[in-house]
Amino acid sequence: MKLSVPYLDLAAQLASIRSEVDAAIARTLDSSAFCLGPEVDAFESEFAGYCGVQHAVGLNSGTSALHLAMLLAGVGVGDEVITTPFTFVATSWAISYVGAVPRYIDIDDATMNLNPDKLQAAIGLRTKAIVPVHLYGHAADLDPIGEIASASNLTMIEDAAQAHGGTYHGKCLGSIGSTAAFSFYPGKNLGAIGEGGALVTNNPELAARARSLRNHGSSVRYYHDEIGYNYRMEGIQAAVLRVKLRHLDAWTAARRRVAHRYQELLADTPLKLPQEAAYAQSAWHLFVVRHPERDALMKFLESRQIGCALHYPLPLHLQKCYQGLGHRIGDFPVAEKAANECLSLPIYPELSDDQIETVASAVRVFFNG
Repeated sequence: MKLSVPYLDLAAQLASIRSEVDAAIARTLDSSAFCLGPEVDAFESEFAGYCGVQHAVGLNSGTSALHLAMLLAGVGVGDEVITTPFTFVATSWAISYVGAVPRYIDIDDATMNLNPDKLQAAIGLRTKAIVPVHLYGHAADLDPIGEIASASNLTMIEDAAQAHGGTYHGKCLGSIGSTAAFSFYPGKNLGAIGEGGALVTNNPELAARARSLRNHGSSVRYYHDEIGYNYRMEGIQAAVLRVKLRHLDAWTAARRRVAHRYQELLADTPLKLPQEAAYAQSAWHLFVVRHPERDALMKFLESRQIGCALHYPLPLHLQKCYQGLGHRIGDFPVAEKAANECLSLPIYPELSDDQIETVASAVRVFFNG
């Protein structure tokens, strides 16, 4: 059964740019540059310019970008990295991949991002880095986080996987930390037609090492300077991303329109609505509302053929894969409460006013009968 309001509609976006995408793919097929190559080089230059940084390194996923960011920061076995327990698990995977330990701190109830007030007390002798996540496309409060990181000689790595086009005090997210990791998973604001990611930085030495690490630790073919990885971006993904990057600002503006309309239509409901902090302009990757009756609301919306999703229903410190860290329910109460209340409503540039009204009307019916 076709949903009256699908949670995500990638086909609608593709339809709007199909001729451009077809031409980009054909160009790549004609060149036969399928791994790295001129399309990746061009995308790296264009994406770096968009983010306001000197260097972008195209990769096969955002998870790979986070992993390389850890390696570039010198994080290794036995080190600790401070981050949020309320994020997609890849944030923690990268820490675990290098043999380090994720050190979680609770989140801010308003933004659901890492709470800077909890940061200082979490820093220990083994702390090596801090990873603020720009959750749902809204900036973490980077000034106090960065000041604490600098004072403690810690590397700040931005997890900007959901934050393409978002800003912090007018600066593009991804341009503020030592490095930043972006994901181009298809559902992202800037999405590939498969997997993709990028690491961005203003440090030329870090960029050069990232390029080597993504390519089996090699800067000269068949000569390997260190143990590396096959994290290369495909030429076709880069070609499509170049097309989509030209539309990203317009798509972000459309997402803002959707978010603001939801805020108007849902203002008189019992939902806790997402808001932008004074320092941020959100990329509005997701529109996440909160209510204790989240599960019942989700079931009701789905019965009305309205798509919705959970981001995220179980914080990382309570996941089975991290039970060895010894955390229990109650360790991070703000994150746990958010996980029990959060519900993602449909938000994408092609969402029509009628569809937004359909979602809002269904929410009002749920609460008011």
